[in-house]
Amino acid sequence: MIFPFFFVGLAHSQDWVWQNPLPQGNDLRAVWGSSGSDVFAVGVGGTILRNNGSAWTTMTSVTTVDLSGVWGSSGSDVFAVGEGGTILRYNGSAWAAMTSGTTADLFGVWGSSGSDVFAVGAGGTILRFDGNAWTAMVSGTNEDLTAVWGSSGSDVFAVGFSGVILRYNGSAWTAMPSATADLLGVWGSSATNVFAVGSGGTILRYNGSAWTSMTSRTAEDLLGVWGSSGSDVFAVGN
Repeated sequence: MIFPFFFVGLAHSQDWVWQNPLPQGNDLRAVWGSSGSDVFAVGVGGTILRNNGSAWTTMTSVTTVDLSGVWGSSGSDVFAVGEGGTILRYNGSAWAAMTSGTTADLFGVWGSSGSDVFAVGAGGTILRFDGNAWTAMVSGTNEDLTAVWGSSGSDVFAVGFSGVILRYNGSAWTAMPSATADLLGVWGSSATNVFAVGSGGTILRYNGSAWTSMTSRTAEDLLGVWGSSGSDVFAVGN
């Protein structure tokens, strides 16, 4: 017997109350933490959750758009990015909207400090925050950029569709040779040990000189990558 599926969106608060799983039921798209007892997750409909080591609670958001990336310099200085150029910042007490200067969807965010933050998104969008304002950077590509990570503020990697890998050297972004698969996640343990993952089970590794393909043992799309060190790395996906 085939059962129909019913998809319920944001219902009127007087009619429906979400019961399981708690504290809410929206899809979550990104997670970051300052420690194992202070973790933030963001997702659909402006959802922001925080975990204190024991339980997840819903935070008051100032947007209803989908959020796709989150990163912080500490538990009291956190950035979240999402649709339509949305950028939010948490100061330890409340979330507030920031002026991004773009309407492009933003997918990833990373910084070397709270006053040096990069956000990437649709159409090759790259923004940089200097502690006062966000400004657009020249990326040299029109491909959607999905993720960003750096070893420092002057050595940053951004990845995206059609195998795009960009590297920032403190002055300009330049394209690096890579595979042709869409790339959806990037992380490294150092500037000479960086991993990128993507469609069709793609895993690439940069050794400081060149990107090479690794055997992933899956053909499923890989969406994220992170490690505790260069020899202990996890990739997740469909």
